[in-house]
Amino acid sequence: MVDLSFVWAGIIAFAILAYVILDGFDLGVGILFPAIRPGSGMRSRMMNSIAPVWDGNETWLVMGSGGLFAVFPLAYGIALTALYVPIFAMLFGLVFRGVAFEFRWRVEERNKFYWDWAFIGGSYTAAFFQGVALGALVQGIKVSDRAYAGGWWDWLTPFSLTCGLAVVIGYALLGATWLVMKTDGWLQRRMREYAWRAAFGTIFLIMVVSLWTPFHNPEYLTRWFSWPSVLYSAIVPFCMFVLTILLFAGLETQKDVQPFLCGLGIFFLCFVGIGISFYPQIIPPDIEIREAAAPDKSLAFLLVGAAFMLPVILTYTAFSYWVFRMRWPHPIDLRSSGLL
Repeated sequence: MVDLSFVWAGIIAFAILAYVILDGFDLGVGILFPAIRPGSGMRSRMMNSIAPVWDGNETWLVMGSGGLFAVFPLAYGIALTALYVPIFAMLFGLVFRGVAFEFRWRVEERNKFYWDWAFIGGSYTAAFFQGVALGALVQGIKVSDRAYAGGWWDWLTPFSLTCGLAVVIGYALLGATWLVMKTDGWLQRRMREYAWRAAFGTIFLIMVVSLWTPFHNPEYLTRWFSWPSVLYSAIVPFCMFVLTILLFAGLETQKDVQPFLCGLGIFFLCFVGIGISFYPQIIPPDIEIREAAAPDKSLAFLLVGAAFMLPVILTYTAFSYWVFRMRWPHPIDLRSSGLL
């Protein structure tokens, strides 16, 4: 008989992964905004590249968090209590960024400066605190009698801050490679330069976090390095090495699509690595997936809705990316704009 709690764990994991890789690159575009001089029109071109899809990307965050609340109420309650500050800061950043996105197009040119910085601040805040919340979850949450037993600031550690920095740099990599793929000319060359820098930073921080993680929980060490599971877990760093080589090769040979796909692959492998460390726990080190799940009747009822909604979301997401698959040309006089 199928265990519905694990089916739902797979659905929610898919929704979170979809959010990370889709919203990751449009947050990365905001993170790269300070690299471009205002008033040149290039910032508008960067924004145009994500305008048709950025709000649809956040649909997956709603599905992942809503599904966690409905299907794993114990895990939702513990995680929300333990990570209240970083989650609130992340949502504040996303809201502020969304408001800036809409208002920037409707103000006079001289006032765009303020909304540009609102967009930048929201992007950095949302990305950084996503990483902080992830790092706090990886390092473990204190639980006693099925409730959070830690303090308000347990999430604030050097490890969680390092994870926050890693996510910011990683999203900058996704944003830069996205713009390499979606633009041309001066902006494309500029973003290719930043993709090189972000790629080195991302790989370095992935290595730091990967070497640091096993020291938080002996079970992580067992799941990664015990025999024979090491035969399977070793596939992840091997694939990471291959994707890294392909990423740098794509940037060196000036291929437009390959670096972005490699960036997505690197994030996917990081997600798989977290799954290997956690499984079968949902709140490490004490709460397992089956223990945190709602009753089977509730899981079965909710699965009917998910079976309808998932294809709908996947269809309109694929359709929107297909319709807006073109580059975003924006011919300007570089000398008069001050870029040269």
